Amino acid sequence: MQDREILIGVCGGIAAYKVADLTSKLVQAGARVSVVLTRAAEHFIGRTTFEALTGRPVCTDMFAPREHFRGEHIGLAQRADLYLIAPATANVLAKLAHGLADDLVSTLALSVTAPIVVAPAMNAEMWKKPVVQRNIAQLRDDGIHIIEPGTGWLSCGQVGAGRMAEPEEILETVRRLLSQNT
Repeated sequence: MQDREILIGVCGGIAAYKVADLTSKLVQAGARVSVVLTRAAEHFIGRTTFEALTGRPVCTDMFAPREHFRGEHIGLAQRADLYLIAPATANVLAKLAHGLADDLVSTLALSVTAPIVVAPAMNAEMWKKPVVQRNIAQLRDDGIHIIEPGTGWLSCGQVGAGRMAEPEEILETVRRLLSQNT
């Protein structure tokens, strides 16, 4: 993991707080981490959190480059050894499955050549919808690595499938994929 470039796309969901913990663990393991937030993610967690954890600017807008003059979707994509999207909402899963690119997180998924990993998180009723499961199947067919959500207490008050995987599980998947791509 030492000196590997990890790109993390954070989507809007209560599980975004887990991604801060994961980011800290990745940095402690020696990874260089860049974070991209969707607008919805900013309702759940602030860029200051990730900037403090990574020592890097957080990107939110593909039309206002902070680091790469050709655009973040080019610069960040070119240096990434792995792209992780967590929590991956039903919205972003649909975008990825259908090739839509209307924000920086989804545009990066089309630009990056590194392995892509998604860690879905959503309400249990959403997770079991046939359209969400079709999108997951399509992403698998496209070579995207899926870290299945767990079952347990959800922020909506339900108990069921849809909890984003724990940071340790995601970290293990990232380590495994990076070791395969050395």
